[in-house]
Amino acid sequence: MSWRAEAEEIRYRRSLAEACGGEDAVAKHHAAGKLTVRERIAGVLDPHSFQEVGKLAGRGRYDKNGKLIGFEPAAYVMGIGTVDGRPVAIGGEDYTIRAGTGFGSDRRKGGQGGFIEDLAYEYRVPLINLCDGTGGTVNTSKRKGFSVVPGYGQDGFERSVDLMGIVPVVSAVLGTSAGGPSARAILCHFSVMVRGQSQIFAAGPPVVERNFGVKLTKEELGGAKVAADTAGTIDNVAESEHEAFAMIRRFLSYLPTNAWELPPRLPSADPVERREDELIDIIPRNVRQAYNMRKLVSLVVDRDSAFELQPGFGRAVITLLARMNGHVVGIVANNPMFGGIMDAKAARKQGHFVELCDMFNIPLVFFADIPGFMIGKQSEEDAILREGVRARYIGLQVSVPVFTVIVRRCYGMAGGGAIDRRGLNFKIAWPSAEWGSLPLEGGVRAAYKREIEAAVDPAQKEQEIEAELRRLNSPFLTAEGFGIEDLIDPRETRPYLCRFLEACQPRLRSQAGPKPKLGVRP
Repeated sequence: MSWRAEAEEIRYRRSLAEACGGEDAVAKHHAAGKLTVRERIAGVLDPHSFQEVGKLAGRGRYDKNGKLIGFEPAAYVMGIGTVDGRPVAIGGEDYTIRAGTGFGSDRRKGGQGGFIEDLAYEYRVPLINLCDGTGGTVNTSKRKGFSVVPGYGQDGFERSVDLMGIVPVVSAVLGTSAGGPSARAILCHFSVMVRGQSQIFAAGPPVVERNFGVKLTKEELGGAKVAADTAGTIDNVAESEHEAFAMIRRFLSYLPTNAWELPPRLPSADPVERREDELIDIIPRNVRQAYNMRKLVSLVVDRDSAFELQPGFGRAVITLLARMNGHVVGIVANNPMFGGIMDAKAARKQGHFVELCDMFNIPLVFFADIPGFMIGKQSEEDAILREGVRARYIGLQVSVPVFTVIVRRCYGMAGGGAIDRRGLNFKIAWPSAEWGSLPLEGGVRAAYKREIEAAVDPAQKEQEIEAELRRLNSPFLTAEGFGIEDLIDPRETRPYLCRFLEACQPRLRSQAGPKPKLGVRP
């Protein structure tokens, strides 16, 4: 007696599932410049590492004798695989089958809760969401015979929220995403979309037009310019799906498998003692003159190790993951090309990044050149104080080591957000550094208003006061009083930081695990 017939039936059904929505549907999908979900999974994972789960799920059609005469696979493909040899859970909608909508089973394979999220949670492995679905429709009540309350069914966002505290979660928006799928695209630690191909919004153009009488294209409503650069809803933008897959792999290379582990250290051929002469000249003596902060950071971290997050959003601050002597670090650097002034978007960006690094045991290095918060009516309407204080609040809750390098300005409440007051309060500075409650320019006029106005030559008096205070603001005087832990030659920055990053590793190993979040953010 043999079970060969049944084994052949399994093979046949698997072949039907691999056909996705059929030749015509796949051809139409390819004609739109998009890959199928199976091609996407293959593009993200290490070759031949995918083990699919639930491949036979779907809707079968049978003749009167019970023989299979047709099969529509479930519009979601998922399973496990590896990225750089490390295990991950991965899943995504199959848009070639009813635009990626569910197939009516009691339990989802994935997409919003479901088996794949439970697997990532139970196994403590990263989750990769490949989003290309439109969410719920109004015809659900017709199909079920009654209307449903939001959040109905076995699966919802509960597990999605749980995962955010224990494993890296990555979402790639690879088509149009609305409703539930759009929320899942945001419930992650890193997100990417494809320019010109991906859109994300709470509701699509027909709903907007019906409610507000405004006719918009999908790109105008939720394309990369809106979602990534203006709103910061999505972190990074790729020019192609394959570039998006490379970004996913790159991001995960800096992250531990879960919160109980440390980020992976890679062998580094970049000497710890490397001293770049360019650093001694990179900061202009004119405080109003900008310079390239990205170049400055690249001269300090391991060569070619920087991966920037949200490069188009909150551009007054630069946030990136990098390595120093092979150890992963999170870099927060003020961007003088945009004044370095913290506006509401930059504050939100900084707070999110700092929390990400703390969650996954990544030490933080601040390169500070910040004159303060953005001021003015528009900034107040954007809630700069709330956003700025929230970023400061997050910074005061971190448990990872924090290092501050003051390269030029560090003023006021915003400047204080770059300093580890809750921890070691370890600050080093370059000779170009200056700090205080307010920059001298403008600050002198406010503090010495009466004295200046009473002078025979107010302008000359203001200059005299500025010159006196500038002498007292010398970083050498602060270093004499140990108000700054060290004043260093800029060329010493890399070896100095590498030594301390090596020294803090026992601290990181001793505190691995999910981080409690106490209190209510302002």
